[in-house]
Amino acid sequence: MERRIFLGVIASGLLAAPLTAEAQPAGRVYRIGFLGNSTAALEANLVGPFREGLRERGYVEGRDLTIEYRWAEGAYERFPALISELIALKSDIIVTAGTPAALAAQRTTTTIPVVMAAVGDPIGTGLVKSLARPGGNLTGLAGIAPDLEGKRLEMLTQIVPRLSSVAFLGNPANPLHVTSEKQAGAAAKALHLKVVFFPVRAEGEFDHAFQAIVGQRCEALVMLADRLFLHHRARIVEFTARQRLPAVYAYDELVQVGGLMSFGPSYPEMHRRAAYYVDKILRGAKPGDLPIEQPTTFELVINLKTAKTLGLTIPPALLQRANQVIE
Repeated sequence: MERRIFLGVIASGLLAAPLTAEAQPAGRVYRIGFLGNSTAALEANLVGPFREGLRERGYVEGRDLTIEYRWAEGAYERFPALISELIALKSDIIVTAGTPAALAAQRTTTTIPVVMAAVGDPIGTGLVKSLARPGGNLTGLAGIAPDLEGKRLEMLTQIVPRLSSVAFLGNPANPLHVTSEKQAGAAAKALHLKVVFFPVRAEGEFDHAFQAIVGQRCEALVMLADRLFLHHRARIVEFTARQRLPAVYAYDELVQVGGLMSFGPSYPEMHRRAAYYVDKILRGAKPGDLPIEQPTTFELVINLKTAKTLGLTIPPALLQRANQVIE
């Protein structure tokens, strides 16, 4: 798989610092709070790159810093309490991922720097004032891109012959999905598709949404980016497999466990890059002065085994675009 590189939206000297292993801040041991949306096991592929990014910048855990983990286990209502725990531990920085977690951090503290390892639309959801100069105590990386849902829909039309109706799985508790639904609606109109949105706010709502999707006789599914869905990845993939429902996901983790296809930024690479922001802040930079980066490269992952099971043929042009093909 080719290496994805994330570039900043603003070319400033802040982004040009060399990555040396000798210049880490000396003296005190820093405490980094890491707020996970799921569990340690399910987010190992994100935590690993983050820790590697810190090591690449010369930090040794136990000598230069410690990382305090708190896991929401897919329950967004736990965020305020978990963030309060990290604040009580006197964390120097709190690292979050996802819009709901970032919003919870914003509401809980205005003084502790918050590094967003991955967030949707930081301006549209009110997290920051601008990408170039976020202001306040939040900065990091954004995964938003123009017409992302449209591209996912277009890929489905290339795979599913005579596709006419698509289910969208979204979380009304995630403010980003308001924008995503508008994007999807506009793209669907251009592609002459009917789209139906099915809300899931918590674990107990999945079965109702699944039943509604079947009842509406949707022919394919698009899963919006949400950490609740990532936490319940196996459950979602099992449903699409049982219903023989072609689906495109925001995260490649679902393709790794049997989903058909994913398209989006590389979240492990974004977590690795989050270490850059931690390093800058520990060296004295103000989070509000650090530009928020956006991805310039997106990865396409296709599971050929699942395609064959569904009786689908992946066009050669789409296969050539794929960063990873699972056979």
